[in-house]
Amino acid sequence: MGTHYFASHKGGIEIVAEQLFRQFAAGGHEVVWMAGDDTPPPDAHGNSRTRSLPVFNFIEKKIGLPCPIPTVSALKAIRAEVKNADVLIIHDCLYLSNIAAFLVARVRRIDTIVVQHIGFVPYRNWILNTLMKIANVAITRPMLARAGQVVFISDTTRRFFTGLRFRRLPQTIFNGVDTESYRTLFPRERKVDVRVKYKLPPDRPAILFVGRFVEKKGMAALRRMASRRVDLTWVFAGWGPIDPNEWNAPNVRVLSGLRGESLGELYRACDIFVLPSTGEGFPLVIQEALASGLPVVCSSETVVADPEMAAFATGVPVYVGNDERTAEEFLAAIENVLAGEPFTQKGPAERHAFAVRRYSWRSAAEQYLEIASALRLRNFAERHSGSAGEKASR
Repeated sequence: MGTHYFASHKGGIEIVAEQLFRQFAAGGHEVVWMAGDDTPPPDAHGNSRTRSLPVFNFIEKKIGLPCPIPTVSALKAIRAEVKNADVLIIHDCLYLSNIAAFLVARVRRIDTIVVQHIGFVPYRNWILNTLMKIANVAITRPMLARAGQVVFISDTTRRFFTGLRFRRLPQTIFNGVDTESYRTLFPRERKVDVRVKYKLPPDRPAILFVGRFVEKKGMAALRRMASRRVDLTWVFAGWGPIDPNEWNAPNVRVLSGLRGESLGELYRACDIFVLPSTGEGFPLVIQEALASGLPVVCSSETVVADPEMAAFATGVPVYVGNDERTAEEFLAAIENVLAGEPFTQKGPAERHAFAVRRYSWRSAAEQYLEIASALRLRNFAERHSGSAGEKASR
């Protein structure tokens, strides 16, 4: 299995990969997870292990664009691991290590599953926008068309690639969510007590953002929201080149290094989850927020990632390049939530129950394993029939 980084990098794709890594290993399968060595790998599980790939990561450190560049030794490691695999799973196409793994698998005739998380990410910088468009046409679409099986993690991403001819009908598998870490308050727990731990004011609503502090997450619009609604506490959990601490806003609280149970506590300490991002399929933080019982205000393109989610979240248009208008419409939606408007009638328990029912890591892993098994059987049958045909012709 290939990703650009390990889960310690704290990105959504990497966290998804780690969950699948653990689920596959728990089922007794031998998994090798290859990713850049910019952050530490997780511990080995059962028969499974990791392979850290030496990479240069200066692009992300400079502009926040996750684009690790594999070294020559990394490419050799990829070749060595992939050629011994029965099935290759890569998460998204536009990472150089994944492209290399895909090419090795093609040459070696190894079955490949491509898990596509995103479609097109719009950037304000026209050069980046142009490069993304070119890369999608020249790299992503050809890789998807040639993959043994394509899996989309949301309806949003699937719709973006409508019209592309696939080798096999693509499938949609929603990511799971850790419903033990991300849960509602127990009867004996009080939100005000949890807030003390994170130094959040107990007497005013707390609006939570979780994710990388980068342009596509809507940081510019969030800055405008925080400056206009000083009566609200704006909580940012994550890291990145756009540091909310530099806004010098007294109503902004920034936390980093949270994960699992500690991050789950922060969700429970807040009142509303907000995510004005663009170009994403189905951010895992949305599912975490729902599992934690929070009302969700996100972009209109995100709310349709899962048709059933519309009843539990509200979508707001994001106007790329017009942060003021985006902020205005998001603030109106947040105010509606705080006022208890009709679309927020479903309570925390209902949102949590929906997440438990709809998003299961075990179910997701089982679906991936079924795909892998079907590909292996199909590949074996094709090779066997080919060998039989050659013997008959002789």
